[in-house]
Amino acid sequence: MRYPTRETFATHFLETGKDGPPFYLGRRFDAGGSFLFEPGNTVVSHVVPGSATEAALGRVRTRLEALPHAGRFAWTPPESWHMTVFQGTIEGRRTAPFWPAGMDLDAPIEETTRLLDARLEGFAPAEPFAVRLVEVTPLGLVVAGATHDDEHRLRALRDRLAEAFGYRHPDHDDYTFHVTLAYVKEWLPAGAEAAYLPALDAIGRDFAAEVPVLELAPPAFCSFRDMNLFSPVRMLG
Repeated sequence: MRYPTRETFATHFLETGKDGPPFYLGRRFDAGGSFLFEPGNTVVSHVVPGSATEAALGRVRTRLEALPHAGRFAWTPPESWHMTVFQGTIEGRRTAPFWPAGMDLDAPIEETTRLLDARLEGFAPAEPFAVRLVEVTPLGLVVAGATHDDEHRLRALRDRLAEAFGYRHPDHDDYTFHVTLAYVKEWLPAGAEAAYLPALDAIGRDFAAEVPVLELAPPAFCSFRDMNLFSPVRMLG
């Protein structure tokens, strides 16, 4: 699933033309915004706890929560904030090409975590990289490598992880890096873009001025039970 951006605001956020609820409602979170049991594993770079970046993200979230219809979003806690580097296995998505080669489609998630961790034995440490803000959306931040070289290092790391793990998602080559602060649980009404788009521009300008480069921890292979916490299994930095 493509990550929503401001360019696709109407497609990903407005109720116009929709014939059902948001995809993750009832799968990843309930109607009250509480996250549901959905175990998996992933490679992420956490936002550094206590950093200026974490504090600035808190202000972004506060401003997003002040926008109209904010009750239509499920909000992630600060301890979960991260940038996904490479998507792992997750309950409910047990089909090719989202599942590693040579792994039983019925394998318990805990076993897939153990097997993928074993495939990382001898994995060369990830080269350091920096990321910058591209834009703010109702769901958080779209980010990219701070320089061309940083972007290249990120993409090269994804390629190496794909080789080690034995699979590539359809969006592997043009994956949109992001930091998720929320999920949409109820579509926004038609016309909501009139309030949202200018506000997102202003929030983005302020964040970029305050945080030109995000403070992220080195990548780690993590396991999770839901979207509240991503626990490191193996550091890759």
